[in-house]
Amino acid sequence: MTTGAPTPTYPARPRRSRLRTFLPLGVAAWLVLEIWLLSVVAGATSGFVVFLLLVAGFVLGAAVIKKAGRRAFQNLNEALQRGGTPQSGGGNGLMMLGGLLLMIPGLISDALGLLLLIPPVQKAVSRFTERTVDRKLREAVPGGFGDAFQQARIHRPDGKIVQGEVVRDERSGDTPQEPRPPLTR
Repeated sequence: MTTGAPTPTYPARPRRSRLRTFLPLGVAAWLVLEIWLLSVVAGATSGFVVFLLLVAGFVLGAAVIKKAGRRAFQNLNEALQRGGTPQSGGGNGLMMLGGLLLMIPGLISDALGLLLLIPPVQKAVSRFTERTVDRKLREAVPGGFGDAFQQARIHRPDGKIVQGEVVRDERSGDTPQEPRPPLTR
């Protein structure tokens, strides 16, 4: 009897996140619910009414996205003419999301899209999203995405922020120049 090579041991696979586990199931359930609801409406009225509802949702969604895009571009243009940075918020992103939900065929997505066009709902969703992102960034592990924001601002030991810029000398190609001494004060 001969023994073969030992079976290699692999480290345990990391546990799959809840989002990756339940998102496909949720999307499938949402699609089935949308199709069922469209068939119920078609049975109560007619297929032509369902078609008109879907076309109206698409046209309204395209108009909303166009309006929100124009407003975002106008805000950016005004900010650049003033010499400042564009203001965050304004609901353009949520308006675009609402327009996209209106463009997706289905009555549930249309209802959610219409809800996102209501200003008080936009403010509530915006506040909830901001709090959630802030909490997730604070909970992030060191070296993760949340830590990148802290590392973006390099501080000296005495607490002062070191300002600087990267200057690349393209004369000699990819070979680095002689090393420069560190900046000290």
